[in-house]
Amino acid sequence: MNIPTEWMPKVSMLRIICHWTAGGHKASEFDREHYHLLIEDDGRLIRGIPSIADNVNIADGKYAAHTKGCNTGSIGISLCCMAGAVESPFSSGKAPMTRAQWDALVNAVAELCRQYKIPVTSKTVLSHAEVQANLGIPQRQKWDIARLSFDPSVKGAKACGDKLRAEVTAKLKG
Repeated sequence: MNIPTEWMPKVSMLRIICHWTAGGHKASEFDREHYHLLIEDDGRLIRGIPSIADNVNIADGKYAAHTKGCNTGSIGISLCCMAGAVESPFSSGKAPMTRAQWDALVNAVAELCRQYKIPVTSKTVLSHAEVQANLGIPQRQKWDIARLSFDPSVKGAKACGDKLRAEVTAKLKG
């Protein structure tokens, strides 16, 4: 997968925050308003309405509002999935995350890291569920991404984040 170059303006970005929409497997207009990139169930990449450049400075109010208190300098990428999901006891709901989405996420995050020279650390490549713990910015009980529907052995935000970072790092090296 290659992100079209016109989707990646030449600006400085600090981090990538990964989400799920808590919706269906296809990107809705509402979803597109809140994220820079979305990934549908088959791994297809969809461009969000705001440009990545809009999150360089959010003072004008026109930006991808994907993470409370952490949108400046942050690229928001979301998997279209997890409608009706329940954290405990865990249920993936009627639109579970697919392996194709995860693989596309790893590829897209690696490409964004390369383009924006973002190092792969727990403070620069993370899920919404890790923001409060890793960056100290309070969130509203966000648990995306703290479970993987296709691999129930991976449990918790840190475990999912560590898996993402390890796979992104391997992709960048290989």
